[in-house]
Amino acid sequence: MVDLKQILVALCITFPLALAAGEDEDILFMNYHIHVTNYLPSGPNGEPSLLLNCKSKTKDLGLRSMVKDEDYTWDTKVNFWKTTLFFCHAVWVNHKEIRFDAFRATRDEDRCMVFHMSCLWAVKEDGIYFSNDHLVWTNAYPW
Repeated sequence: MVDLKQILVALCITFPLALAAGEDEDILFMNYHIHVTNYLPSGPNGEPSLLLNCKSKTKDLGLRSMVKDEDYTWDTKVNFWKTTLFFCHAVWVNHKEIRFDAFRATRDEDRCMVFHMSCLWAVKEDGIYFSNDHLVWTNAYPW
């Protein structure tokens, strides 16, 4: 029979380990899927129209050259303190550029649960649009 002392010892070992785990290592929390799709027209010879670099405080996902209708996806988890943040720098080649938060735990944890734990972003000619259901799109970041 397990006594209270053994339970407390187990909690004292497990809880600090859960707190110390980074957002990529934490198996206790749900996985969110972030999608950024390029709807900007490609160049005259089919060259990429969007340069996208997304990162968190600890992880740089690298620079992507994206053609029209290309989708870029990654996953993340909300850390214990709910400070998880992925932000992106989008450059519409030869036109405009903008920075936007692709996933901010305090904003997106609940709203992105609606459609398969996904935050959906669409880069269009008048801005960066958000949807959590693939039906209603809001221009969250105008150029």
